[in-house]
Amino acid sequence: MASIDRLRAVKVALVGDFILDCYVHGNVERISPEAPVPVLRSVRRAGSVGGAGNVAAAVPALGGTCWCFGVVGHDAQAQELSKLLAEAGADAAPLIRLSDRPTAVKTRYVGLAQHRHAQQILRVDEECVEPLSEPVADELHRRFAATLEQADVVVLEDYNKGVFTPALTARLIASARAAGKAVVVDPASIRDFSKYRGATVIKPNRYEAATASGVNIVDDATLDEAARKLMEITQAQAILITLDKEGAYLLWAGQAGRRVPHHRPRAVYDITGAGDETLAMLAVALASGCDYAESADLANVAGGLEVERRGFVPVRREELIEEVQRMIGLRGGKVMSRTRLAEEVARRRAVGQTVVFTNGCFDLLHMGHVRYLQQARELGGCLIVAINSDASVQRLKGPSRPVIGQSERAEMLGALECVDFVTVFDEDTPIPLLELLRPEVLVKGGSTDHIVGREVVEAHGGRALCMPLVEGLSTTTIIDRIVNGKAGI
Repeated sequence: MASIDRLRAVKVALVGDFILDCYVHGNVERISPEAPVPVLRSVRRAGSVGGAGNVAAAVPALGGTCWCFGVVGHDAQAQELSKLLAEAGADAAPLIRLSDRPTAVKTRYVGLAQHRHAQQILRVDEECVEPLSEPVADELHRRFAATLEQADVVVLEDYNKGVFTPALTARLIASARAAGKAVVVDPASIRDFSKYRGATVIKPNRYEAATASGVNIVDDATLDEAARKLMEITQAQAILITLDKEGAYLLWAGQAGRRVPHHRPRAVYDITGAGDETLAMLAVALASGCDYAESADLANVAGGLEVERRGFVPVRREELIEEVQRMIGLRGGKVMSRTRLAEEVARRRAVGQTVVFTNGCFDLLHMGHVRYLQQARELGGCLIVAINSDASVQRLKGPSRPVIGQSERAEMLGALECVDFVTVFDEDTPIPLLELLRPEVLVKGGSTDHIVGREVVEAHGGRALCMPLVEGLSTTTIIDRIVNGKAGI
């Protein structure tokens, strides 16, 4: 796995088919028992970027800059799409606006059956897929070439909507390579990949790879055969075949092919945009100096994070860092400043997780602590442990404490699977943290009904509760046993 520290704020020149995705939400009803056709009573409409727009939104979230090259109409849909791209942090100014070619729009009608269960009923596509005329292709290439010197990497996102004619694709790749820029291609689902000849990396999915190579992919041997045929056709330096829940397969010049597995099981909610997120991460990693294996690993992680959320929600750089740290065992990655922690809590809460908070010194971590934290974690989807700083412990327990410093205490707590995040506070009480994080549940070990911060949590609808400690297990007892040479229980 590549060092996350190597990722930098790269500049991406993105050429692609930009689409406006519209969602019309409503309730599904029948006008009368005799009516054969159900009625969708619209209650809400929402627009979002689609197609290459997903990549354009993903790059800024990863800390990069993205210029968008393509064609849209002279219409209200183009204005909405440009506004959405700008809000995502992408530069839509290079897009060519055509009066005779409407903006591509996909409208999804989503109904709530019995007012409860969301289900897509119908998708209506409004688009022009005719190949670009030579004058328009020339203008697109001119705008693209004018930006090449500033770009770190070029991405071609082909949805087979008429932008990537063989002639224009060849010109784009040739110009990029002449300028010394890597070219990463997400190919269309077509049989002939020869128009991508000269690209640096081609990233098809399993079906696209099988279609273009003519190889029935069933195992590693056929994966390798398909990848080698695509490399021969395109003369690319690397082929990355994405395999959904199986990860990906990477082949690059002079190396044996290798599987790129997911490092943990994924709770798949929606595969929308996973390939686009993978493409964006692949390009950012390559432009940051990562090799093909490192870039493929990071792209696989980013795509895996994307499928765990509903709709396309760009993966932020901070989320990627946290996930990689978890994967390679750097449990210290769970230790956060309160500012960063507030951001993570907001993200967890946004996907419906209940936030549980507990605090203490946690000096000389012992089995009583572990059992207590495991029980606390069962109360919600995210457990935060806030520990007193060394100075705070000394004020509370005297100059001989803590036995273990705050950094070591925090990292040991982060090594526990039941703990999601750890933070250190220097105040005498956790009240400022509670006011910032607003957890749904505040837990404290012990038998007393007095819980510091109870009023803060209950004021915003949360609850506070005591959890019994394991009898005979405490830091003070352990220290006493050590000093007096007593055997453990």
